[in-house]
Amino acid sequence: MNEASIAAELEVGDIAETRDFAHRLGEIMRAGDLVILTGELGAGKTTFTQGLGLGMGVREGIISPTFVISRIHPALGHGPDLVHVDAYRLDSAAELDDLDLEASMGQSVTVVEWGAGKVEQLSDSRLEIVLLRPGSAEIHEDLVFDFNEGEDDEPRTIRIAAFGPRWENDPGLAALLAGFER
Repeated sequence: MNEASIAAELEVGDIAETRDFAHRLGEIMRAGDLVILTGELGAGKTTFTQGLGLGMGVREGIISPTFVISRIHPALGHGPDLVHVDAYRLDSAAELDDLDLEASMGQSVTVVEWGAGKVEQLSDSRLEIVLLRPGSAEIHEDLVFDFNEGEDDEPRTIRIAAFGPRWENDPGLAALLAGFER
């Protein structure tokens, strides 16, 4: 499962468009979905998660889980909860196992910031999303850090890759990506 079934690169004009894309993505998410978010500091990972949560209909108030590592945002209706994880400070597989994400995977959408190379085994399907600001270095296996604050009106590049059977031929994702192509 090394090859993405869907891969796209989208240009968005600012952080509001990033949130709008995530909001629309949230509308097609379902229980068991795993999203791995990558991007330098200030790229908009938490803002992306806020948009995703709005689209899913979870309780508002999504903030970065940097210091608590994981937060659960309950659904306000009949949809899944949102589990928001920041894996930046996790140094080992044992620390990740201590979060017991497997226990909630079936009834939640799990979003893991800084999760690349750490959480792919949680599901046979996943979305990998990379957020890039102008001038940011390419992000590879070694994460790049830029401690300059991001500007809300900066354009961003969203790279999205879908892996596994959940996303093969998914009409909702295909329509969403087509709607954002420029």
